[in-house]
Amino acid sequence: MQKKTIRDIKVEGKRVLVRVDFNVPLDINTGAISNDSRIRASLPTIKYLVDRKARVILCSHLGRPNGKVIEGLRIAPVAVRLSQLIGLPVSIASDCVGQEVENKVKTLKEGDILFLENVRFHPEEEANEPHFAQNLAQLADIYVNDAFSAAHRAHASTVGVARYLPAVAGFSMEEELNAMGKLLSAPARPFACLIGGAKVSDKIGLVQNMLKKVDILLIGGGMAATFLKAQGYEIGHSLVERDKLNLARDLLKEAEEWGVPFFLPIDVVVAEQIKPEASTKVVPISNIPSASYLVDIGPKTIELFSSRLKKCHTIMWNGPLGIYEIPQFAQGTRSMAKLLSTVNATTVIGGGSSAEIVQEMRLSDKMTHVSTGGGASLRFLEGLPLPGVEALPNKNN
Repeated sequence: MQKKTIRDIKVEGKRVLVRVDFNVPLDINTGAISNDSRIRASLPTIKYLVDRKARVILCSHLGRPNGKVIEGLRIAPVAVRLSQLIGLPVSIASDCVGQEVENKVKTLKEGDILFLENVRFHPEEEANEPHFAQNLAQLADIYVNDAFSAAHRAHASTVGVARYLPAVAGFSMEEELNAMGKLLSAPARPFACLIGGAKVSDKIGLVQNMLKKVDILLIGGGMAATFLKAQGYEIGHSLVERDKLNLARDLLKEAEEWGVPFFLPIDVVVAEQIKPEASTKVVPISNIPSASYLVDIGPKTIELFSSRLKKCHTIMWNGPLGIYEIPQFAQGTRSMAKLLSTVNATTVIGGGSSAEIVQEMRLSDKMTHVSTGGGASLRFLEGLPLPGVEALPNKNN
């Protein structure tokens, strides 16, 4: 179902409360923003409202203050960066609810932007406390949710407010739902899913759901160790979720029953220590030393995965294929990112670490869609409902 968006509602002169997710990474020493992609994602929504002379009231969380005021998690640096990017002044409220905030909202002129203080300074936010949601709602005439990456949280500012105001999606939310929704409903085929990451348990739902959707499934990263162990291979000191070995075997069997080719690494990079200075070597999966760790996919696996992906018309990638934080263990991950930036296919990067890697490599503009979603993207691709999306009305409603 397509959700109503800000195009479907009159915003001129209205007070519009926009839930954005500007939970951006901050440098622990300087407090500087190290990645502003989530801020940039909501610029079209904010500009649209400003151009139509709405009174724009932004709210977001930042970090995990656990219901307390944490000076290092105040919204000010984010508001400053937004102002720089949008080229307009952004005023800051001292709180997100209360009389002082209400008074500040009353002074807003058409086209003004006000940023509320971190909503998670109040424990009522994560508890989705109705009175807190009502206090947020009374600041505005319209509610816009542009925070797809927070849509898997049933919080006051993502779900509760929508009960008390006309609610619609922003452009970033719309783009995410369209891109991810097409993957699950109408992908151009052949459709491949490339999944990495550390643990099978983190991606069980994704693998299970995608087995029913894709034409080919490729697995790398730390989670490949559990699948290899399930097939009887030595995997050294690599993390194995022993309670998931039977599940791994079941998934491999299910793939066979569905007729879905299921590719695991055929060679790997191993090291005796997970350190930048560690020496490495490439070995076939049949010859993994018992005293080593799997730290990356090997060159033959890169070649195998690449040859399969080049034949596909839709590719979804979620999760690194090695310990990419250490440069010498990142070759597999970086190779896949470069490949996806060149193939003649719809390429969707499923948020989280994968999105960070693509952004760091400056390849975002060469992908069809790079999700800002993280956990929300994963949940959506697992086929599970997102409370923040469910709270928004459909176009035909």
